[in-house]
Amino acid sequence: MQPTARYNRGAPAIPNDEHMTPESAATAPRVAYFGLNTEGRDFVVGDVHGMFWALRGLLADAAFDATRDRLFSVGDLVDRGPESDEALNWLDLPWFFACRGNHEQFVLDSDDPEQYDLWINHNGGQWWLALDGEQRERFIVAFRELPLALEVTTTAGIIGIVHADVPPQGSWDSFVKRIEAGDADAMFYAMWSRNRIAGVLSSLPVHGRVERVYCGHTPTRAPVVVDNVHYIDTGAVYCSEGYMEARLTLVEIQPGPHREYAFYTRR
Repeated sequence: MQPTARYNRGAPAIPNDEHMTPESAATAPRVAYFGLNTEGRDFVVGDVHGMFWALRGLLADAAFDATRDRLFSVGDLVDRGPESDEALNWLDLPWFFACRGNHEQFVLDSDDPEQYDLWINHNGGQWWLALDGEQRERFIVAFRELPLALEVTTTAGIIGIVHADVPPQGSWDSFVKRIEAGDADAMFYAMWSRNRIAGVLSSLPVHGRVERVYCGHTPTRAPVVVDNVHYIDTGAVYCSEGYMEARLTLVEIQPGPHREYAFYTRR
């Protein structure tokens, strides 16, 4: 199943900002909505960063059933890890759904010389250099279709999934409306902000229809909960730098309410 058929809701174009070119934004969906999974379980996984071997191990540990279960991703499927080129294979799976992270956005902004240098030389984009033009275009097309936020109905309530953060003021409902309307500040927050987890701004729980929100983007030693926002990027890719606690985190959210699995990547 192709990403276009799975995600595209026909929303209007997103206007440009410093991290988003008109070309990368022109056909991007805004928010993807998923109904209740009445037949199986739902999971959300932290930043994979090319560590798909660890994700396969996690799914085995959780006895994931591809005929009934669904897997959602907070984004950053690529860069730094050894298997970034496998991301397209995962996005083609009918039970796997991801939102767009800042590292997917690096791919979309690869025609910007400044962003390209920042990505390739400082953010783990070297794998891109080994791809030919046709392969690169396939990634661009797939990543262009990734939503900026996911909303999943569970028996415990609505679960929000976004790569980085939700603004500390306002509700989940207003946040997704701003994204769907092409609000550049909301989109930047969704992919890049670390304000809440860094304590830069006073925060409140994300209110509205949403029960909990799951994010990645900011590596932490263990999952961190700030209000009702769960940060689940536990630095799986940093095993290559000798980080002993590096692990990929998977959370069961349906039927839930919340069960964590960890796969340590330091070998």
